[in-house]
Amino acid sequence: MSSVADQQSKYQDGTYLQNNPGWHAEASPWKAEHIHEIMSKNGISPQTICEIGCGAGGVLSALQERRHEATFVGYDISPQAFELCRKKANNKLSFYQANLLEQEGAFFDVVLAIDVFEHVPDYMGFLSRLRSKASYKIFHIPLDLSAQAILRESALVTAREKVGHMHYFTKYTALATLIDCGYQIIDWQYTRKGIDLPNQGWKTRLLSVPRRSLFALSPNFAVHLLGGFSLLVLAV
Repeated sequence: MSSVADQQSKYQDGTYLQNNPGWHAEASPWKAEHIHEIMSKNGISPQTICEIGCGAGGVLSALQERRHEATFVGYDISPQAFELCRKKANNKLSFYQANLLEQEGAFFDVVLAIDVFEHVPDYMGFLSRLRSKASYKIFHIPLDLSAQAILRESALVTAREKVGHMHYFTKYTALATLIDCGYQIIDWQYTRKGIDLPNQGWKTRLLSVPRRSLFALSPNFAVHLLGGFSLLVLAV
């Protein structure tokens, strides 16, 4: 079993890129569309948008196509991620190999933490420090805990060993964690990664039919029973 140091070093020594060659860039347009929609729904028109843990930069790049008026900045501590994302830079989209939380005076209209804090050992400390970096915060949080995942267990092992999730959430614990860290929840919604994303493995494709049917009848029950969903949260 890997140590905390091993879990964190994988983002800088190339292990994470080896395990995830695309750095999940294939899901970036899908995530960006949901981020754009929740801002539009709540009347938020930011001039500056930052992403902490921006990875390959795909989310910001795709979001820029929908938000031409904004200036975008991405931060990631991984040198491999920086090599991927810096190629997407332009006059209104910048990337830095650095930790946003250590940048004094950095402040934005919106900060994005998209599939990030489940990777951080001290995730509550991370969330508490992030509050001061923007007026609005948008989180995308994998809901790894479901009855199906607990019974099968291999899904949680994969989430930890390959994808690097150190903490696992349900809707309740995700929202409660944000509130405990001082956030006020403005809006939230489920995202259906196990249904909507293309090029999934055969197990995910097999489960997509019952997930879709059950989600149409009872979203909460589908999420808790079958998994394959994430939570998108807008907070201040």
